[in-house]
Amino acid sequence: MNEMIKARASTAKTKTTNASGDHDQVLIFDTTLRDGEQSPGASMTHDEKLMVAHQLDQMGVDIIEAGFPIASNGDFEAVSEIAKTVEHAVVAGLARAIPADIDRAAEAVRHAKRGRIHTFVSTSPIHLVNQMKKTQEEVLEIITKSVTQARNLVEDVEWSGMDATRTPIDYLCQTVEAAINAGATTINIPDTVGYMVADEYYDMIAELINRVPNSDKAIFSTHCHDDLGCAVSNSLAGARAGARQIECTINGLGERAGNAALEEIVMAIRTRPDVLPFRTGIETTELMRASKMVANVSGFVVQYNKAIVGANAFAHESGIHQDGMLKNAETYEIMRPQDVGVKETSLVMGKHSGRHAFKEKLIDLGFDLGDNSFQDAFRRFKDLADKKKHVYDEDIEALVSDEATMAGESIRVEALTVIAGTSGPQKATMTLSVDGEHVTKEATGDGPVDATFNAIRMIVPHEAKLQLYQVSAVTEGTDAQAEVSVRLEENDMIATGKGAETDTMVASAKAYVSALNKLIARRGRVHAQKLEAI
Repeated sequence: MNEMIKARASTAKTKTTNASGDHDQVLIFDTTLRDGEQSPGASMTHDEKLMVAHQLDQMGVDIIEAGFPIASNGDFEAVSEIAKTVEHAVVAGLARAIPADIDRAAEAVRHAKRGRIHTFVSTSPIHLVNQMKKTQEEVLEIITKSVTQARNLVEDVEWSGMDATRTPIDYLCQTVEAAINAGATTINIPDTVGYMVADEYYDMIAELINRVPNSDKAIFSTHCHDDLGCAVSNSLAGARAGARQIECTINGLGERAGNAALEEIVMAIRTRPDVLPFRTGIETTELMRASKMVANVSGFVVQYNKAIVGANAFAHESGIHQDGMLKNAETYEIMRPQDVGVKETSLVMGKHSGRHAFKEKLIDLGFDLGDNSFQDAFRRFKDLADKKKHVYDEDIEALVSDEATMAGESIRVEALTVIAGTSGPQKATMTLSVDGEHVTKEATGDGPVDATFNAIRMIVPHEAKLQLYQVSAVTEGTDAQAEVSVRLEENDMIATGKGAETDTMVASAKAYVSALNKLIARRGRVHAQKLEAI
């Protein structure tokens, strides 16, 4: 199989190189802050975006797509601020093939040391007929005008053909040639709907590089979605065919089934140089830290068996596996956990642990808390340690994340008493702090969770609908913390909240209140934007 892959790769015309002329390096284009944030419920605050951007820059991401500046004032401000503060990476702003979009993107990235405008237009027949209502000739004209406009504003222009993988190859060649002639320096071939498999995507990239006369004047890029679970394999196939930029996100975050996962792309290239003879500039020991950060700010929990960064990625329970690991770790691990930022062993924390040990543990887990936040976290840790025999790393992460979520919220859970059982009706007595004032209400419901949420609605009346209620145990055992995720929807606004406690009902209340706080904050932002528009 390896020989077949090598032979196939050798047939690809290798006209594309990265910006430094190094054909072996694959540039990593991270779109967590743009495509990733488009996941329903994954919106990030201004400060959260800056924090993630800093992490991406520090770990060696080559291009950070910071947002879609025309989408909102908040997106514009985030892209602009990231452009000012990022030290190493290119900062890109997305723009439709519309003059106002391109001008707005240029304004947002103008303070960057290296700014990029990423403009796109649909190319597939189904998009042209049903969405754009344009002919192929009209789209070619749009490509020339939009890329020319962008190139007159910045030196670095990326062009994408949306739904490229469902576009006839002859026409796709014309669009790519037109974009390069107009000044595009990067050509992105997106598998927008996750339609292709690896062999098809390889052939498309290779054919474009071979057939387009001016293909040597641009870097070719992949952007693959995971609707069929092929995003990573397709991206790597594109690199073997000659693409030298891969677009991806931390944890595979993104619309629908998500994007190609950055950590999987990077570690595949690092682990299999025999079939992927490339390299990236990513500091892989930062991968776990980045994964946890994005999971915390987006509210999207990483599945336990997720490759590279899942909780079980380097865990072994089977006796046979454990025996092999004790004799030689390579019997069941193809990567060292330390290479992705995971420690082989972890300190078990308990009620006898002191402040110094707890602080060192937080540092190991990637948390840097101020004095007040640390004291609050330590107090909650001691309370948890009194309830549990062992406090695991995952318990501490959930505890600190929950504390960070609660900070600055106008509504907080103060007390909850729930009566449940077979005789019914189930009843909840809830006390919330609303802008500093304690309010108590009692409500019944179809089960203890329903009663709890009804009590919250009585205290803070709202029309939000519950879209998701999910409970998972942070660790094993009957004394494990419950981690609850709640997703609320109101007037097309979606917010996700999380809560963690050894009491599932309290965790549920905290998660619901967290999501409700985010909705209330977004109501205010939307109202302010409407006032500005008047």
